[in-house]
Amino acid sequence: MSDLLVKLYDLPEARPPCEALRGQGIAIRPARAYEKRHVAEWVRSRFGDGWASECEVAFGSHPIGCFLATRDGRILGFACCDATFKGFFGPLGVAEEARGAGVGSALLLRALQALAEAGYAYAVIGGAEATEFYARAVGAVEIPGSSPGPYRDRLQRPDDGPG
Repeated sequence: MSDLLVKLYDLPEARPPCEALRGQGIAIRPARAYEKRHVAEWVRSRFGDGWASECEVAFGSHPIGCFLATRDGRILGFACCDATFKGFFGPLGVAEEARGAGVGSALLLRALQALAEAGYAYAVIGGAEATEFYARAVGAVEIPGSSPGPYRDRLQRPDDGPG
């Protein structure tokens, strides 16, 4: 999986998709410090330990680099930025029952907007699997020769095999 590059100075507006979701009772908002444990547990239960760890790191940024999609006090999705590496976007995850409603696109735009507001001109989407989604949503392009990129010498879990 290659990394993708996004021009932050040429992003679509985040407000229209967020307002459309608001009409469906879905809020796109920054996570709050007191929600860290709850959010990390939600991410861990649906997307695994790795993404939960990255999410926890995003809570250490000021402002917090984690954004949530919520409805009636329940998490529907999350997106992080400046977590694994400075200027990187991800991870992004949406609950199965909320997929296809534009939640992922709105979270993506809101988090990338935060990176632009922090002064970045470009963002990297690390190890992207959904390349067509990112290309369509924000014009992301593949960075040649970027696999495995900075994700080298990854630690293996004790139950991942011999070693």
